[in-house]
Amino acid sequence: MGMISGVHHIAVKPTAQQYEKTVAFYTQLLGMEVKQTWGGPERPCMMVSCGDNTCMEILGSDSEIPAGGPLAHIAFATDKVDELIEKVRQSGYQVTVEPKDADLGGQAIRVAFCVGPTGEEVEFFWEKP
Repeated sequence: MGMISGVHHIAVKPTAQQYEKTVAFYTQLLGMEVKQTWGGPERPCMMVSCGDNTCMEILGSDSEIPAGGPLAHIAFATDKVDELIEKVRQSGYQVTVEPKDADLGGQAIRVAFCVGPTGEEVEFFWEKP
């Protein structure tokens, strides 16, 4: 089996003015279930279920036009965050966030980010047991 076990989430980053409309579109119109929320009034964030084991992350933005557009990153589910970052580093790709532990709305996680071959931001995401 490979080191990637699936897509964990795709993140969108609406502007501050688009945030509530974006949340309403995915949760009310499409009926996606809210799994987690975090952040504060200035930068609210949430994960909504895509109906399988994947999620969409809606990241509050403090800018008018998010850098890179509204698609923030693609996150792959893996329990091998550190190994994958070393592999991409050894292959010459830029690591933008070193592996680190964090708390995501009460869930312990380990994450790291790199830049993919076409400039896309890639996250390696592990929900710790």
